[in-house]
Amino acid sequence: MLETYHNILYAKVTRIEYEYYLAYANSRMASKKLIEKTRLYVEKELADDGSGHDWWHVYRVWSIAKKIAQKESADQTIVELAALLHDIADWKFNDGDESAGPKQAASWLNKNGAAPRLVGEVCEIISTLSYKGANVATPMRTIEGKIVQDADRLDAIGAVGIARAFAYGGNKNRLMYRPDEAPTMHENFDHYKNNKGHTINHFYEKLLLL
Repeated sequence: MLETYHNILYAKVTRIEYEYYLAYANSRMASKKLIEKTRLYVEKELADDGSGHDWWHVYRVWSIAKKIAQKESADQTIVELAALLHDIADWKFNDGDESAGPKQAASWLNKNGAAPRLVGEVCEIISTLSYKGANVATPMRTIEGKIVQDADRLDAIGAVGIARAFAYGGNKNRLMYRPDEAPTMHENFDHYKNNKGHTINHFYEKLLLL
């Protein structure tokens, strides 16, 4: 009798474990499909960008973020989707509209069946990610947000960061250098957003402060 009871209990536990792992596997498979669809979507959207915010910038950020996420045991799906979508409808190319990116990202994720919590987490990261000025804090609430922000900023330094700075300046038709225009330490995001300074100043106003 006792042996039979143990066998039944073991069978139930095994069944519960099986259902749990099956649900996990299905969820992970769905996440991978969404990530791949998002990759293709972003690659198409940013294919012709000449500002340094192109697909290959996103690809580098995505690759770095994935590696950091694995080491930090972060939610891989949130990290990958936020990294892929972080420059979609960037405010810099949408008349300063900070809501354009999160709105377009949310629209894409909702259209493709993402869970509301996932949409919220990804869009929160996108809306908080950008550098907003020397004296403006941009704290991230989650480890996933910190990872994507760090990955994005790593692509803004070094040789690639220098190349991207001049690509952006050229795209915006800005002077490379103007000796009578000193760098500004911006006190708020609006001040930073509306700055039209020359490209060399950008190094002192952002890149050397990262």
